[in-house]
Amino acid sequence: MDYKALYKEKLRTADEAVQCVKSGDWVEYTTNLGFAPSLDAALSRRRDELHNVKIRGDLIFGPVQVVECDPEMEHFVYNTWHCSGYERKLCDKGRAFFEPMIFRNLAWYYKNFLTSNICMVTVSDMDEEGYFYFGSSLGLSKCIADNCEFVIVEVNRNMPKIYGTEDVRIHISKVDFIVESGDPPLFEMPSPKPTETDVMIASHILPHICDGATVQLGIGGMPNALGELIAKSDLKDLGMHTELCSDGYYAMFKAGKLTNARKSINHGKGVLGIAIGSHEFNQWLNENPDIMGAPLSYVNDPYVISQHENMISINACISADLFGQICSESAGTRQISGTGGQLDFVTGASMSKGGKAFICMTSTYSDRNGALHSRIVPTFNGDIVTTPRSQAFYIATEYGVANLAGRTTWERADMLINLAHPDFRDELIKEAEKMKIWLPSNKR
Repeated sequence: MDYKALYKEKLRTADEAVQCVKSGDWVEYTTNLGFAPSLDAALSRRRDELHNVKIRGDLIFGPVQVVECDPEMEHFVYNTWHCSGYERKLCDKGRAFFEPMIFRNLAWYYKNFLTSNICMVTVSDMDEEGYFYFGSSLGLSKCIADNCEFVIVEVNRNMPKIYGTEDVRIHISKVDFIVESGDPPLFEMPSPKPTETDVMIASHILPHICDGATVQLGIGGMPNALGELIAKSDLKDLGMHTELCSDGYYAMFKAGKLTNARKSINHGKGVLGIAIGSHEFNQWLNENPDIMGAPLSYVNDPYVISQHENMISINACISADLFGQICSESAGTRQISGTGGQLDFVTGASMSKGGKAFICMTSTYSDRNGALHSRIVPTFNGDIVTTPRSQAFYIATEYGVANLAGRTTWERADMLINLAHPDFRDELIKEAEKMKIWLPSNKR
């Protein structure tokens, strides 16, 4: 087949391509760098002729023009699986709506329960065999495209080609329309510079990692701090199996620590589901034969995770209560991010031979007025539980690490209060006493 001729046949302007959208449709924007800005802008230009068009996306850094052009939501309604900072602000204003999920289940949702009419996704340029690569959004995009009536790809030649399973790419025969973006630079999100507290937390976790361990790092200052500490450590032959790959892994690779040579499965391959980072990070991923992209239905499957010996999972949370419940996605009922894959990796790492799952947080935070608050609280008040107390494993703050597995309520209260900032410990003890989860002998 002459794929170049087929490419020309399917090539459209963005305004032409979005003519397939009808009132009442569900339009899929996929995730992070899979967001197609030219198509989004073109769809926004059809505002006055469309009504009740529902859009799904997640971790999109904005701006999303269909939202910006329709503040009353008479034409477009935006929904997100997992909030970026931009999407969080939309939710705060009632301009977007959250969809609860666990990442490994998204393919199941789309295949069995959801209506999806149009998929709009940014991809790499086409290769000689007629394939476009989903790049940074590969973990979710194929399962979405497979369940849509129309698939429109927006080509950006800056999108890295990440190799792996068949789910990392889509063939031109499965694409309805092709739009060329003009190849704007990809949005970059280098890992934030770790704070002194981030480094302290990471230093408590580092001794728990052994040579040959497979590591999952979440996003944020603390996981990045750990990646940098690992890069400077004496650890050897670490592996990667992660939902989200970012610059922390690139630092480990450059230091010779990330070899994937001792992985129990996918030997020699660093496995990822989605990716976001710096320009240099994207260059590292591009056409790298040592990187294996795979759908999140595989990457986040606890059974798959558990097959890695010495699986180390490191994620962040917003708060924890004295019962061991962990909130990683809301402040009260205000949505901050999402469940994502935290519970997947906590479950899988806990099942791994020698595995450990860490949930990390600073012991305090300051509000807008500068007042200091404890992240360890007596009990939640409307906060969404991301990891239930029955699955809580290691909790870490700058004051140390506690293993809650199998512990009683009074043991948990004691351990968690010792991880809290000293200024809040007496108050937490009083609350634990009121809730009847405190032994007098616990006091120090």
